[in-house]
Amino acid sequence: MLTLEDALRITLAARRAATENNWNVVIAVVDDGGHLISLQRMDGTQKGSVRVAEQKARTAIMFKRPTKAFEDMVLQGRPVMMTMPDVICLEGGLPLIRDGVYVGAIGVSGVKSSEDGIVAAQGASALAES
Repeated sequence: MLTLEDALRITLAARRAATENNWNVVIAVVDDGGHLISLQRMDGTQKGSVRVAEQKARTAIMFKRPTKAFEDMVLQGRPVMMTMPDVICLEGGLPLIRDGVYVGAIGVSGVKSSEDGIVAAQGASALAES
């Protein structure tokens, strides 16, 4: 299971990566059911990124794959992927795995999707280090 302490450590690592790059983002961490545990919107981040970050995290855990996989499918000519319910086809969502078990996910939004992905990866790495 993903604890509040885990979620805060993940969020802090992601926020550190965003700050180092001068990127204002929203960071959402959800549990294995897609329920929000932690949400931070950095100063200056557009408010619409709150819902996008949450949806990236939910997509990543519900489908047990990075949201970049969906973005790649669309870019490879499968726009039908954009019609799947509750799926967002933008990089920046990663499932969180502990001991081979999917325990939650992180979603990041606020800059280019590839940059969101960098921030999310830094956050996810904090779980692996614990």
